[in-house]
Amino acid sequence: MEEINVDSWEEFKIELAKIRLERGQSHNADSPYPLLFRGQGNSCWSLSTTLDRWRKPMSFQEYYRVISKIKPQIESFTGKEWPIPDYQEVENRSATYEFDLDLGFGRFPAYAYMAYLRHRGFPSPLLDWSRSVYVASYFAFNKPSKTPSGRVSIYVFSDIRNKLHGTQMTVVYRQGPYVNTHRRHFLQQSEYTLCLGFDTEWRFEQYDKVFNDGLRQQGICWKITIPATERVKVLQELGEYNLNSFSLFGSEESLVDTLATQEFRSSQESSE
Repeated sequence: MEEINVDSWEEFKIELAKIRLERGQSHNADSPYPLLFRGQGNSCWSLSTTLDRWRKPMSFQEYYRVISKIKPQIESFTGKEWPIPDYQEVENRSATYEFDLDLGFGRFPAYAYMAYLRHRGFPSPLLDWSRSVYVASYFAFNKPSKTPSGRVSIYVFSDIRNKLHGTQMTVVYRQGPYVNTHRRHFLQQSEYTLCLGFDTEWRFEQYDKVFNDGLRQQGICWKITIPATERVKVLQELGEYNLNSFSLFGSEESLVDTLATQEFRSSQESSE
């Protein structure tokens, strides 16, 4: 993974323009593989899923068993239904390397249900990205974590057309935006990736295994760090595009958060 440290929001835009030019994506929306972005409020945090933070790596079968078990409770409370394959069917399919075809060619089981759980805070192997660099920037700067580095990070992921696949190899699978799931998925222009490897079974793997080795077999990832002191400037610019907590979450809590940010921005500017 290439790390780029900049000193300002303006320098970040310059570096991003260079990446777009390098990847032939000056007009991002026209590309069959548009860049994906992820913002994190602490540059020391690794590129990890919420499932990574809960426990050690687990198999796809183990995780599918868990989400299948809780589904009746979720459906009873929400009044919604997610028609997903039976656990036994998925267990059989995921027991062989041929499950790679399901993961990579639009037959990923329970994708909509898993995306819904991810947006509701359930530990998930889905790593969420946005097709909008501004959405990612909001998540980086909205509530940055106070650390010695004093920096936030924005990851930029460029997928590639011909990935290497095989046993004993960690593969990044990109799941597209077209899924019937939680409304936040669309408000945040979300896409997701899965990082999996097959030995005797399919297991979720760390992204460090792919990107930090400097290999470009699964795509290219840049980590751009920016001083957290640019926060007020960035949020003010994003606000001019009506990009704020309320526009990204659409909840009562997010409305209050947005109003608080607007009303107290002047005091933040004077203190910073």
